[in-house]
Amino acid sequence: MARRHVAIVGCGSGGQAAALALSRLGDQVEIFERVADPGPVGAGFLLQPTGLQALWRLGLLQAACALGTPVERLHGETAQGRAVMDMRYADLDPRLSGIGMQRGALFALLHRAIAGERDVVLHSGCAIVELDCDGGRLRDAQGRWHGGYDLVVIADGAASGLRAQVGDARIDRAYPWGALWCLLPEGDWPWRRELRQRYRQARQMAGMLPVGTTPDDPLRKLSFFWSLPVAAFDDWRMAGRDAWLRQLHGLWPKARERLGDDFDAACLARAAYRDAIPRRWWRGRAVLLGDAAHAMSPQLGQGVNMALVDALALSARLQDAPVSGRALHAYEHERRAHLAAYHRYSRWLTPLFQSGQDGLARLRDLALLRAGRMPLARGHMLRVLSGTQHGWWRRYRLEDGFIDALDAALRANRAE
Repeated sequence: MARRHVAIVGCGSGGQAAALALSRLGDQVEIFERVADPGPVGAGFLLQPTGLQALWRLGLLQAACALGTPVERLHGETAQGRAVMDMRYADLDPRLSGIGMQRGALFALLHRAIAGERDVVLHSGCAIVELDCDGGRLRDAQGRWHGGYDLVVIADGAASGLRAQVGDARIDRAYPWGALWCLLPEGDWPWRRELRQRYRQARQMAGMLPVGTTPDDPLRKLSFFWSLPVAAFDDWRMAGRDAWLRQLHGLWPKARERLGDDFDAACLARAAYRDAIPRRWWRGRAVLLGDAAHAMSPQLGQGVNMALVDALALSARLQDAPVSGRALHAYEHERRAHLAAYHRYSRWLTPLFQSGQDGLARLRDLALLRAGRMPLARGHMLRVLSGTQHGWWRRYRLEDGFIDALDAALRANRAE
């Protein structure tokens, strides 16, 4: 098969993983990134077994586990300390765990791996504004055309400016709630292997996730987030730091203590989210990947994981086949089948945690923990959490070799 020339728009996790996977097939890859100095966006996230398996296939699992922190449990409670959610990976499989990781750490791992590939070129500071899907060409903001390419991968995120040029959207809307986030030193935080959250109804939510280190900073960190309506960002800023810290103390004194007395609220970054479902993922030679294909609320924590899985699925479909409508359709069909339930779950669950609907929050507090103790419901909930729920009824396959490698990496981490 002739060597292909591939363009990738976006240098986030999905675009990086796709560049690495496709270059290892022998393809010549060019990445187009709009910012002049590409880097991570966001504080930390939870790598699920599905995303970890994708990194294993890329040869990066051991390095990711060494930088990240094993997260064995997800625990949510009310402001009074009453449990609302309590899930442990060991109830799904004793060998599994999530890995809390800084976005900077994953970016660095993928960026370093890409730098070792001779046939990957990064065009930074080059914003792509127009596609010629049939011709495989890209036009940048300065009016220059690039290509034609055999394949154009659109991985420019949830707010993709190119998604609509591939096809109409079935859903494309912003969520009314977002978050403030930052990284904090782990210090003496007592829950070093757990994602902890606290809620007051669905109007206030705070969380702490251990996310380990980066190659350039050995200090272990926590990723802190505070839920907030997007429309209230400016009001929050005007109210001032002290008023907000009093709110945090009322919800979760331990988190307020971890922030410290000298906490600078200016370090809190803002995040907003979208729900986007395009009617089709490909047109001509262009194909969507990651949040450009399936943006959703972060409530299920699947964004980075599904983008990594997308990248490996696309490269697998193209491993021994030319770029064709048949291959791109097969990739879309495979990934839609896996994702079938996640958009709906995300849309259903988000108001339980981020909304002004107190009745829904009371129902959550009464029913969610009880449902999680029922064997069938618990297994389903854990598979959704871990990304291993495939559609509504099936399971996403985790390979024995990956599970053994993850188990060995986790044992090594515990022994340190």
